[in-house]
Parts: sequence; structure tokens; C-alpha cells
Amino acid sequence: MKPDKAPIGDKLREKPAINANLLIIFGVTLVAVLGVASITPAFPTIGIQLGVPSEMMSLVIIIFTIPGVIFTPLLGVAADRYGRKRILIPSLILFGIAGFACAFSQTVGIVFGLSPFLVLLIFRFFQGVGAASLGALNVTIIGDLYKRQTRTQIMGYNASVQSVGTAAYPTIGGFLALFGWYFPFFLPLIAIPIGVGALIKLENPEPTEVTSLRGYFHDVGQLLRDKRVAGLFVISTTLFIMLYGAIIYNLPFLVTTVFFVNSLIAGLVVSLISVASGIIAPLVGILARRYSLKILLLVAFPFFAVGLFLIPIAPTLWLLLIPVFLYGIGMGLAMPSVQTLLVGLAPLECRAALMSLNGLVLRLGQTLGPLIMAIVIGFWGITGVYWVAAILALLMIPVVITTISSLR
Repeated sequence: MKPDKAPIGDKLREKPAINANLLIIFGVTLVAVLGVASITPAFPTIGIQLGVPSEMMSLVIIIFTIPGVIFTPLLGVAADRYGRKRILIPSLILFGIAGFACAFSQTVGIVFGLSPFLVLLIFRFFQGVGAASLGALNVTIIGDLYKRQTRTQIMGYNASVQSVGTAAYPTIGGFLALFGWYFPFFLPLIAIPIGVGALIKLENPEPTEVTSLRGYFHDVGQLLRDKRVAGLFVISTTLFIMLYGAIIYNLPFLVTTVFFVNSLIAGLVVSLISVASGIIAPLVGILARRYSLKILLLVAFPFFAVGLFLIPIAPTLWLLLIPVFLYGIGMGLAMPSVQTLLVGLAPLECRAALMSLNGLVLRLGQTLGPLIMAIVIGFWGITGVYWVAAILALLMIPVVITTISSLR
């Protein structure tokens, strides 16, 4: 089994061009990060309107992410066996309908005599089922459509689009929540026209050499036994342990308690990471031509280490922006590099499964990060979170060197 040699014919693009395929990929990426980022600012309002204590609002996120853990690997296998579009399009439609239905939780609850919050959780679960495949399929389709340096460029652009969505959605969702708790749930409707566009316009090369199910799982198993894949999975997990443990969950708390600013300012500081990543990620394709993806991935971790080390000792809010920006540069270098390297290791017939498993690995990092850093806080306080995360970034450098040394 040779990676990256599947028969995809003349559909491969040598140069990135703005076309329907690319716009649909970017649309899927924006939908993939919509489910959480757009509604968290509305949590206080949702809790008040539905009579739910604040400590239970985390269920709105948990019930949305659980289907990803359950269904992402299965949908990856299905996308390899039956085609990307047959999984992508129903996923987008389900995401849009279930997400929009969340806006009517109170009405449905009254009609059927159920708790509106329970109805909201049910709709969120089905929205999570729709979301389960999106974060892996968009990257898989990039791998199918593009090759070599063009693939690297598109991965960088896609990471930039993701960063823009991650930075913008909290502001958009918070603004919509001013008009009513349910207005942020109108945003998932954008998934439906993207799904229709994928049905009509997406020209993706689908797997043609369909082996037996036993042969397919044998090929996937060979990929998973590859030390290069294992190394990249470890790197992916670590990236999200640092991101969700030190940044997403704890940086807002650090900013508000140390510098005595409101949650809006804290959110803007965290969003700077997405801004920095969004600036750097599109340049990865250009930089890779001179330095290679392996070098860019290695360079990302010193940026992480320096940024994390400096965050807790920044004397002013303005100076804090410097290490936060450095951390964002690391993310802009690391994420598209890891995704491109992984995509290149898998043939088209197994690519969706591999990228879906990578999505599962990322969710593992999302889960472990806050748990690990909660333990660290118990021993060394909030400052200890950043020391530990910085040390983790340094310890990963030998892992990255070992992994990239075996990559061609």
C-alpha cells in the first residue's frame, strides 16, 4: 500500500484557484467550528430563559461533542467505502436542521410537556451527529483534490479560514444573543446551502478501488502501526492538550483575575491566537517550499514554549498580547503541517478513516487538557498551568524530531 498514489486523475490541482470546490471546503470548515464557538456567549441568557443553573450549561457542549467520539471513526470508514459526498451532504443538512431546531426548544417543550432544556439537549445531540464527520472530511477532501505544494497551501488557507471562524463566531453569537437567547441557533442554517452546493458543485474524486472489508481494515491497521502516524497523532493530541488546557479554559480566568478586565476583553485576548494563526497559516505553503513542512512543525514548538512561559509573567495586559501572539504563530505553523503530513501518508481509499481517527485524537486532547491542568492548578495554581504547558512543549521537541526524521 503506497500512500498518496490513488488514481484521482486530472482532478488534481497544481495551482490553488478560487473555484466551487475550494469555496465548499472552506464553507464546511466554517460550519465545523460553528457548533460551540457561536453559542457560548449566549450561555448566561440561555440559562436564565430556560431556568438552568450555570453549572449545568456545560452539558450543552458535552452532549454536542459526544457523538463525535462515537461516530467520527465510523463515518470515516463509511466515507472511504461509499464516498465523501454521501456522508458530507447528509451531515451538513442534519447539522443545519438540528441546530436550527434548538431555537424552538421552549415551544417544543411546551407542546410535548417536556423540559425545554431536555429538548435543547436532544436537538444538540443530533446536531453533534451532523458535526461528527465535518472536521475530518474537509481535510480529507483537500487531500483528495490537491497534491504536493498546492495541498500544503490549501491546508494553510483552510487553517486560516478556521481561525477566522473561531475568532469571529463568539462575537457574532454574543451580538445575536442580545435579541434573544435563541437567535445564535439560526446560524447553523448556513450548513444547508453549503450541503446543496456540495451536492451540485463539489467535484471530488471518490475511492474507486473498493477492496473487501477485511482488506480495507487490514490497510487501515497497517497505517495505524506506522510509527510516523503514531508520532503525528501524539503531536496532535499534545497540541490540543496545550490549547484547551492552558488557553481556551484558563487564559480567560488569568486575564480577568490578574488584570481586572471584563469577559469581553478576556475573549478578545484569546481571539488574538486565532488572529495570529490566521495570519501565519496561509504562509505555510510558501514557507514549506524553502524550509519543508517538517522544519515548520519543529519550529512551532519553541514558539509554544516561549509564549506559554511568558504569559504568566507579563506585567501588563498590553505586554501579554506578545506571548499570546507567539502562541498563535505556533498554531498557525503546526496545524496545517500536521494535517498535510498525515494526509500524505494515506492513500485515497483509507484517507477518510485516518483523518477521522485524527479527529478523535484531537477530541482526546480537548478532554485531557482541562483535566490535566485542573490537577496542576490544585498543586501550583494558575501560574503552574503555563509552566507545565511550556515544559510539555519543550518535551515534545524530541518527539517531533523523531517523527519527522522518518518522514520523506
